Amino acid sequence: MILSKRERLIIAATLTVVALLVLDRYVLTPVLDWRAALEAHKQSLIGEVARAGDLLARQHQVGPKWREMVATGLKRDPAEADSQILHAVQNWSQEAGLKLTSVKPERLPDKRSLQEISFQAAGTGTMNAVSRFLWRIETAKVPIRIKDLQVGARKEGTDDLTLQVRLSTLYQAPPRPVAGGPSEADKATESTGGGK
Repeated sequence: MILSKRERLIIAATLTVVALLVLDRYVLTPVLDWRAALEAHKQSLIGEVARAGDLLARQHQVGPKWREMVATGLKRDPAEADSQILHAVQNWSQEAGLKLTSVKPERLPDKRSLQEISFQAAGTGTMNAVSRFLWRIETAKVPIRIKDLQVGARKEGTDDLTLQVRLSTLYQAPPRPVAGGPSEADKATESTGGGK
């Protein structure tokens, strides 16, 4: 079968279009998709590096404050943390002239190394006493923060206020023993010579 020049051109054009479609579908599009995915991954890594750089830069600012918190008040024992904040809140309320009616601690179970204890405190006093009490909390060296605060008037038109505040503090949980490793009791026995 002899093809005319026109038929040969049509077949050549058709084969070229089919080859271009196959090339686009199986080579060009996957390469462009791969390149776009690489660019997205690159941007993600650049963002992570920037965040890590910010974290390292903040370490120089936060590091001294963290060491001060550990030295002045971050406890390892929850009972010590409870006691520290309860005494501090009572001292601050006495210094400010605020009459505390209740202070209730509550521990929230957590598996992180820094654990939180919340306190619900209520009291009455003047605007000056409330503001001095809150100022003492905000400028405290111990790790404490105000989570929730409500101030209301006991009697309209008087300087007699009620205060309800929810506070929280942190304590550093003791490290957990590694599974399969010696327990603290085993280590104590070995160090006193009670081992075999």
